Amino acid sequence: MPTKDDLRYFQSMPLEIKLGLTRNRIREWVNHYGVNGTYVSFSGGKDSTVLLHIVREMYPEIEAVFVNTGLEYPEIQKFVKTFDNVTILRPKMRFDEVIKTNGYPIISKEVSNTIRGARESIRKGVYSHRLCKLGVEPDEYGGLTDSGEHDYKAALAKSKFRKSKYKPLLDTDFLISERCCDVMKKAPFKDFEKRTGKKPLIATMAQESMSRETAWLKNGCNAFDSKRPSSKPMSFWTNQDVLQYIKQHGIPIATVYGDVEYETDPEQMRLEDYGVSVDGCEQLITTGCDRTGCIFCAFGCHIKGDRRFQLLKETHPRQYEYCIGGGEYVDGIWQPNKDGLGMGHVFDELNKIYGEGFIKY
Repeated sequence: MPTKDDLRYFQSMPLEIKLGLTRNRIREWVNHYGVNGTYVSFSGGKDSTVLLHIVREMYPEIEAVFVNTGLEYPEIQKFVKTFDNVTILRPKMRFDEVIKTNGYPIISKEVSNTIRGARESIRKGVYSHRLCKLGVEPDEYGGLTDSGEHDYKAALAKSKFRKSKYKPLLDTDFLISERCCDVMKKAPFKDFEKRTGKKPLIATMAQESMSRETAWLKNGCNAFDSKRPSSKPMSFWTNQDVLQYIKQHGIPIATVYGDVEYETDPEQMRLEDYGVSVDGCEQLITTGCDRTGCIFCAFGCHIKGDRRFQLLKETHPRQYEYCIGGGEYVDGIWQPNKDGLGMGHVFDELNKIYGEGFIKY
């Protein structure tokens, strides 16, 4: 089983070596399932565009599959249509329906999952590990039944996933959930795989989240034996690798990204004041958006320097107004209505809890 040290070693390799390893992983996957038993999960974003380019250099006839959730930038949807042999799927529910049923996606998938599960435990009157994570005691919320079968506090002491900071989110006037991705993206892909028997090549990278790093540590790139087999042959790449590949190979990406250019890290530039050379400190950036997932996704938007909603206001004002505006109370719970998703209220409540500017929009 690979280790974190293995992952860091792979991530530090030059791009050309990584590219060779990635091609080997792709070849192993296609040899196992066949060209007609494999597809590329294509979001229209820069990462999956790079993966599709690599795969089709090796297997030109391989199918790409795009899920049109209605949440993508218009430029992404237009870009996807420039490719041949792309199957377009749609989810069974709209995003506003998913929010009404499950809740708003905020902070991170893990935090949203913890809050959703903890609220469910409170509703049932049962103490759970999610409540323990949030620092809730069994005698809170009217008293919760604790079976005593699990020593949650002992388990938490060994864990790095302490979430007491987010305990106030249990009492917001809006629901919180991580399930939007399951409904909007994963479900259509799973239905496609069940119908066709095809197995996906996916452009996710371990660098992007702890859950993706954990998945790589468990299965490596090619998860042949998992419940849902999938290949993630770029797992050990970094964002800089992706941008370098785009620049070196001159491949087109969606216009919403702008251009790929070099920029010297401002923190490194300050070293010049002390006579320290900053040669080699340049980083590749996109001059437009740096991420193009679901336009209205709020995962990570509290992180310092994140300006996704401010940029959306400048570049796509109609979509911004729909995202931030609208909303109404139904039985005391804030949710979307015909005028918009009502995320402005959600962000205002988060800023009240965590301080003005926690989320900038």
